[in-house]
Amino acid sequence: MSLTHLDEAGRAQMVDVGEKPITRRECVARGAVHMAPATLAELVEGKNPKGDVFATARLAGIQAAKRTADWIPLAHPLPLDLVEVHVTPDRESHCIRLEARVCAQARTGVEMEAMVAVSAAGLTVYDMCKAIDRSMSLESVRLVRKSGGKSGEWKRTDEAK
Repeated sequence: MSLTHLDEAGRAQMVDVGEKPITRRECVARGAVHMAPATLAELVEGKNPKGDVFATARLAGIQAAKRTADWIPLAHPLPLDLVEVHVTPDRESHCIRLEARVCAQARTGVEMEAMVAVSAAGLTVYDMCKAIDRSMSLESVRLVRKSGGKSGEWKRTDEAK
């Protein structure tokens, strides 16, 4: 398999998707922001002085997915049909779990849009909480599943669902 984002001379290029058929594309990505237990407790109790961290992170993820081509130089701007971002506290693991689902009728997949959404949501959590916990870390941003296009269905085998 060759890397489609490289030309014959090995230079970066945007892939021509003009001849590809339009199909429904769907991708799910996940990640987590790990933090001190006390930081998570403040978030769950709604005590962050900057406001509703969960709602702000969801909105940041949605907004970022729509602007993925501005973040990723060779990504195609896509008209997205759906962006869902879930921000869920996990007290046992001392983290905020992030999940994004992105759908589009397009000629190319929405993997990058889903991972950008998770990344932006996680960075927003960090930004809103850094004054109380600079040791937080955004981890394990990954594609979980995708469907549509020539390659069809794909699922990460080490994910619960």
